[in-house]
Amino acid sequence: MTEATRFIRKLAYANMLANDRLHEAVSQLEPGEFKAPRTSFFPSLVATLNHILIIDWFYVDAIEGGDLGPKAWANQIPFPDHADLRAAQLASDRRLLAFCLALNDENLDRPVRIHRTGRIQVERCDDVLSHLFQHQTHHRGQAHAMLAGTTIKPPQIDEFIVADDAASRSDVLQRLGMTEAQVMSLGEA
Repeated sequence: MTEATRFIRKLAYANMLANDRLHEAVSQLEPGEFKAPRTSFFPSLVATLNHILIIDWFYVDAIEGGDLGPKAWANQIPFPDHADLRAAQLASDRRLLAFCLALNDENLDRPVRIHRTGRIQVERCDDVLSHLFQHQTHHRGQAHAMLAGTTIKPPQIDEFIVADDAASRSDVLQRLGMTEAQVMSLGEA
């Protein structure tokens, strides 16, 4: 495995763990806080977290060879209930992780056909994945900032890359039924 494949796999794990920790914090909000108006790119936590999910659907479908395209965001808030949204995000994160664990060095640069309105965009697989992880990070940061205006303290969501943070991520690994060994092996056979 090259460093590029290792890095993509590590980002997929970090993505799933950060999403879970963020959703765990959101699950503790007082009634009404999840849908309350907030200042950010999207006007609420429900809108921001649903946006993360639907764009995941869009890009994960594309890297898997699908043609979902803009139908992914036909419903801007497919999950108004947080518990349902959290379950859907975890399913999407597991799907993305499985894809990344199956990647090998030879297919990182394969073309991905992204179905846009009226056209097909073609990009390298590793570039699409990098964009997707950046998109997640960008909007998770917005949701994190919105949490600061609630009764729940925003969680630490960046303890998932370096080995020294192992003890700090044990809560998420346990909740997801994973082990530190799985994350650190990066899916190697």
